[in-house]
Amino acid sequence: MLVAAGREASESAKQWVYRVLRRNIMTGQFEPGEPVTINGLADALGVSAMPVREALHRLVADGALELLDNRRVRVPDLDPQRFEEVLEARIALETRAAERAMPFIDEIRLARLKAFDQQADQALAVGNFKRLVEANFDFHRCLYEARPGTIMLPLIESLWLRLAPFMRRAGETLSQTYQVDRHAEALAAIVRRDGEALKAAIAADIRDGTGHLGRGHFERIKALGNPG
Repeated sequence: MLVAAGREASESAKQWVYRVLRRNIMTGQFEPGEPVTINGLADALGVSAMPVREALHRLVADGALELLDNRRVRVPDLDPQRFEEVLEARIALETRAAERAMPFIDEIRLARLKAFDQQADQALAVGNFKRLVEANFDFHRCLYEARPGTIMLPLIESLWLRLAPFMRRAGETLSQTYQVDRHAEALAAIVRRDGEALKAAIAADIRDGTGHLGRGHFERIKALGNPG
């Protein structure tokens, strides 16, 4: 089910539709392999087909969606090799982004980071997986954008778009995945101004979260004897 944020006064219909769909993909509202249709999205968002069509074209260019031979559009599914490549790219970019952002984190931003961490903990406690994914991305974005004029965040978000659907694979393994609060480790490192510890916490957070869920998904497919 789409989560539609309010449209800002300065936004055109196509800008708003793109922002809404991008956010929904990034926060795991779509399953890997799930088809999306222009008419279905237009009805769900209460807009005409044109802004949806343009938004889908942009999301295909972003790598968030893929265009099939029959001109249908779906959320891409990753094979194990591609998954590992994107995961390692995320670790490389995000650890560096965190290190570069740390000197710019003041008490106000630190408080925001703690609030997002608390939201993630609360979502985990009640099994609200969608809210957990949102709070997790909000935490990471709040950290990286602390550095003024950063150009790394759009690159990082392009990777989130590719990996986020795997967060829908959480299910029964979610409690096993988040046995250690890596966000708490990251916050402690920021307070100490320890760049190496911050990088280690971010890398571990990505591996324990998205990495664990994605690999578990591929292991289940292998166990079932399904090559796809």
